[in-house]
Amino acid sequence: MHLRIRALRLPRRVAFVLPLLLLFAAGCSPEHYPQTGLRPLSDYARIGDDIQNTTFYWAVGVFVLVEGALLYAIFRFRGKPDDPEPRQIHGNTAIEIIWTVVPALILAAIAVPTVRGIFETNAIPKGPEVLTVEVVGHQWWWEFRYPDLKLTTANELHIPVGQTVLVRMGSGDVIHSFWPPRFAGKRDVFPNRETRMWFKAEKAGEYPGQCAEFCGIEHGRMAFRVMAQTPDEFQAWVAHMQTLGPKRAAAAATDSVRTASAGAAVQTGKTPAAKPQAGGQDTAAAAQAAPPSDPAYAAGEKLFMAKGCVGCHSLQAVDAPKGMIGPNLANVGARTTIGAGSFKNTDETLARWIQNPQLLKQGVLMPNLGVTPDEAKSLVAFLRAHK
Repeated sequence: MHLRIRALRLPRRVAFVLPLLLLFAAGCSPEHYPQTGLRPLSDYARIGDDIQNTTFYWAVGVFVLVEGALLYAIFRFRGKPDDPEPRQIHGNTAIEIIWTVVPALILAAIAVPTVRGIFETNAIPKGPEVLTVEVVGHQWWWEFRYPDLKLTTANELHIPVGQTVLVRMGSGDVIHSFWPPRFAGKRDVFPNRETRMWFKAEKAGEYPGQCAEFCGIEHGRMAFRVMAQTPDEFQAWVAHMQTLGPKRAAAAATDSVRTASAGAAVQTGKTPAAKPQAGGQDTAAAAQAAPPSDPAYAAGEKLFMAKGCVGCHSLQAVDAPKGMIGPNLANVGARTTIGAGSFKNTDETLARWIQNPQLLKQGVLMPNLGVTPDEAKSLVAFLRAHK
């Protein structure tokens, strides 16, 4: 009698919990959670997604069969007070063969696509159409180098849609894990060792990425953005970045400030690069930048040198020096975030970061240089011009 009462109460409790579960599941909607691996946007990601779906469907089938058989046995063979002692059975060869063979077949059905996927994802794409990107993990930011294009940037990975990208990864300090969830799975990044992955983006847009291996106190703020662009947009970005060379960066930034100050209709950041002379030097016309007309820019440029910022950061995207302590700042003024995806790239946030980076992101290598609010505004004006 007591068992029947408890059995009747159970559905009521379940009925109360089910709406809460539905609300919880709705909160996990991919529309409100962009950093999800359940909506793949590349061939590489679809390989893993297909394996996961195959495993899930087999697991659901096994669950339904096992639980169904269990429930059937519970109700079909439930005992009654006047039942005799059941007959004892010691082993059944046919049943034991069945429950050994069937799981083995299920595991084989899961193992075959899994092994095939392992070989597919570990293959290294080759050919002139493959874009190679070198990724270097740092505490706590990401460096992206394009060796074929001789470009370097930080925390924003620009890739063309429809073109295979080969990512070659390493670390400058500890173990990290590179994870662009919409395009590929997690891949550990080691010091003094190269790991690789590849993928081909299928849709343009801005997508979040994250370090997925605990690497220190600010591991949770070691993010990056994948900027998937149409081929024309990507080529335009490359052409612009190639104007930010050792001497052309100052000229491009000066033109940007002059245009903003005078209100002219000249397009900034699109000045064609001068052809290099022998030895890789720019022509005199491109090498010489006119004095900036904005006093804040000029003051910021002097502070950038006087405060020693140039010792840790590079302002050139073309042939940027390797081994820099801080992120490359060639196009920092155009980036959507600062602090490795931690904060929106606004003038106010950038000034706060310059004055006291440890307050915003504890443990970063950038020290507090004693920058005053007015000096911070000048440095912001200088950096904002680098787009």
